[in-house]
Amino acid sequence: MKALPLIALCVILICQTYCNSLDSCEGRCGYGTDENFSCQCNTACERFKDCCSDYAEVCKTAATSCKGRCGEKYNSANKCHCNSKCSQYNNCCGDYDDLCNGGGGGSVITDAELKAISEALYVLDSNKASASELIIDPQALVHDSQTSSKDDFAPKPFFSFLDEKALFSRPTYAAFLAVLDNYNRMTGQTEVLSPQQLAEQDTFLRETMSNTELGRELFAFLYTKGVYATEEDFIYDLKMMWFGLYSRNNNKLDSSGFEHIFAGEIKGGKVSGFHNWIQFYLLEKREKLNYYSHSFNGPWITYPDVLGLQFMWDGYYKQVGSAVIGCSPEFDFAVYSLCYITRPGRHCRLSMGGKELIIQTYTWDNSSYGDGKKFIGSAFPATPRN
Repeated sequence: MKALPLIALCVILICQTYCNSLDSCEGRCGYGTDENFSCQCNTACERFKDCCSDYAEVCKTAATSCKGRCGEKYNSANKCHCNSKCSQYNNCCGDYDDLCNGGGGGSVITDAELKAISEALYVLDSNKASASELIIDPQALVHDSQTSSKDDFAPKPFFSFLDEKALFSRPTYAAFLAVLDNYNRMTGQTEVLSPQQLAEQDTFLRETMSNTELGRELFAFLYTKGVYATEEDFIYDLKMMWFGLYSRNNNKLDSSGFEHIFAGEIKGGKVSGFHNWIQFYLLEKREKLNYYSHSFNGPWITYPDVLGLQFMWDGYYKQVGSAVIGCSPEFDFAVYSLCYITRPGRHCRLSMGGKELIIQTYTWDNSSYGDGKKFIGSAFPATPRN
């Protein structure tokens, strides 16, 4: 058999490469029908049975992965996104951090930077409780296996003393308390907020984020990273992600990130959310909450501290309600906001007084605001249990 002339061999190789490209979905996932190709790579191809041979491997995996998609333009047909704005809009694919170097806004935000900014916020928390203003009595430390038992191992209250006069008179605490009592804890019942209550939300955002060094430091960090162009954009986005209403039950606008995390809710016969120490204190003082035990106590010996708490709230049980104890409202709000904006739906590794603090956030995926931005579903300190 004679050897093929060099020119003929080149033609064959070029043809093989070109023909293979016509039968591949590489770079074509989600496009409409294109008659220039012998097979298709859109969702309709399954119905018409003309998908390319690698459709399932390339496109179905690509739908929830950033593999080969880092920096791509926004496409509303995609289930998740891999561009520099996806963290701001809380719609990144799960592997965005790993494959695209992660982080929110216009530039990468590393774990080291998150630890540095969280340490700065920790130092700036001038309104946190001191040892003379707050005394707690954790009492029984239980194993994880005991948290579901609903046994009361603590005969005394969790809070032994709180100097309300010193703390609650401060502007950020007063603004927080004004918002805290605006909610119905039962899901499935529409939240109806008066003009005054809506104004209280604005006051809270102004006092905590605009009128404190801590809040201004958080904005400055996010501004330098390209997440927000102006302070107005920052405050507006916080208001929407935290206070925007959505439905957890019965298609009613019955919940928000703020209500769930700070005030707490009842859903399915048990406590849902509830990760704030001030709300815990107020309810225990009114004898609406009975502290049972704690299953986690962080390494901190001053405030803020982190504990995982078991308690009964007026007949409803919380198996593990982790919370940052003794911090100011602005610190709680800033830390959760930082983690939700930069690491939505996953672990956010911070540092507090030289010790690691992990915050877990969750996005609310059933509804959105703005251009597909997701509301806060939950945020809390991650403990070995949760």
